[in-house]
Amino acid sequence: MNTRTLLLVAVAVAVGVVAASAGRATAASAVGLWEEIRNVDDPKIQELGRWAVVAANKRAGAPTNDALTFNRVYGAEKQVVAGLSYRLHLEASSGGGAISARYVAEVYQQEAAANTRELVSFQPTH
Repeated sequence: MNTRTLLLVAVAVAVGVVAASAGRATAASAVGLWEEIRNVDDPKIQELGRWAVVAANKRAGAPTNDALTFNRVYGAEKQVVAGLSYRLHLEASSGGGAISARYVAEVYQQEAAANTRELVSFQPTH
């Protein structure tokens, strides 16, 4: 190879390394930030909302006739941490479905090892 070809190869490699580093920095900066989930109709998101309502009922020790019934998730965000945190904006009914209210549930899910879920908070919205 001549000197000019070697120089072009060296520049191409340097540009590739810089571009790869910039991509990692952008991805790393997203860690910890809340990101909107656009497709809240995704069955996985709806199932997570249903699970949050069941977990909230258990936490409250609600009798079956006073328990909340999941209606739907109407908004959601996720946060990348050591796993994923979800902030779910959902509707649930009480009183046999007669009274509907809105809640915000935060669910932490660690998918790697044990696929564990934890209800971090469940609060009515005002």
